[in-house]
Amino acid sequence: MQHAARNYAIVTAAYWGFTLTDGALRMLVLLHFYRLGYSPFNLAFLFLLYEAAGVVANLIGGWLATHFGITRMLMVGLTTQIIGFTMLSFLNPEWTAALSVAWVLVSQGICGIAKDLTKTASKSAIKISSEQFRQQETGQLFKWVAWFTGSKNAMKGIGFFLGGLMLENLGFQWSLWSMSSVLALVLLSVAFSLPPMLGKSRASKSVRELFAKNPGINVLAAARVALFGARDVWFVVGVPVFLYSVGWTFSMVGGFLASWTVGYGLVQALAPHLVKRSKDGLSNEVPAARAWSAALALIPTALTVAVYLNVPQLQWVVVAGLSIFGFAFAVNSSVHSYLVLAYAGSKKAAEDVGFYYAANALGRFLGTLLSGLLYQWGGLIYALSGSALMLLVCWLITLQLPLGNSLSEKVNA
Repeated sequence: MQHAARNYAIVTAAYWGFTLTDGALRMLVLLHFYRLGYSPFNLAFLFLLYEAAGVVANLIGGWLATHFGITRMLMVGLTTQIIGFTMLSFLNPEWTAALSVAWVLVSQGICGIAKDLTKTASKSAIKISSEQFRQQETGQLFKWVAWFTGSKNAMKGIGFFLGGLMLENLGFQWSLWSMSSVLALVLLSVAFSLPPMLGKSRASKSVRELFAKNPGINVLAAARVALFGARDVWFVVGVPVFLYSVGWTFSMVGGFLASWTVGYGLVQALAPHLVKRSKDGLSNEVPAARAWSAALALIPTALTVAVYLNVPQLQWVVVAGLSIFGFAFAVNSSVHSYLVLAYAGSKKAAEDVGFYYAANALGRFLGTLLSGLLYQWGGLIYALSGSALMLLVCWLITLQLPLGNSLSEKVNA
């Protein structure tokens, strides 16, 4: 039990370091290129390969983690992020716009692969550690998932703030080099702290076997596409550009996104106290996922009406509304993150988690693309309308979630 708790703590700390630099990277790229005059769609385009690469990285990463062990894939993810940062740091301001965009796209794609390799390995390690801990009757799995997910998103929010701060004080290149140095230290810590064969098992031998998932995971993955698309359709470009357009500074925009993400992470960590637990781990948690999805869809709908009516102090109405959105979204996301591990089998947890987070990355990809397109076509009202529609789809999908585990092994969470 002590080894399981120790492994959980090491994996969580390693992912904190990774997420801190990943959040900073997003703000560095967004603010640096907006300052250079890039349009909303072009800004979204810079992140597309980052998100698209995550779809493939999660699918392959889950299989690789099962085949080679979680620790090795965690190290590969950290190393890949360092390579992406280093490549991006060599961006030359004298290059043509086309070459600069291509260079950033490839660098971002490498970082996207790194992010999802690391995430899949980390979440899988939690499933393995919770199995070893053998205290699922006390809700250990939900608590560990909630704390991991919430704390890493809080770190991502801090990373948003640090990204803007470093850009102003260190510049683009030195910021990337500094983050690479931090990740190198994290990499060494993982290499010397975690068991090298953690989570190693028999991997799927065919594509058909790899995609033959528990129906619960399939439905949850579809819901995840809509859920994260609904967030990023306003989060990536729409709201940051809107706030800047009404007079906010870069620091204010970065500070709001940081505060939103930190608050969202803290609520995620508290989700086990907000959702009534059940002995079988599903009979209360699945209805909770449905109820919170329905409630969440109402928020961007109300904000869309407010923008259409151009209510007084619109910017603060949007900020307040999105703060409420963050609370409901955090509970939704935390319940989803728990359910995927509840439905997953312990022997191939990495593959199941990788499949699920591939759907997560697909949702981010669609949300990122639509964020630039919808804002450019119709401003904030289009972005918020898109979010409301995607959340309605998410709720309809969650109605199909099974209340029992269709796998032979029973889940006790």
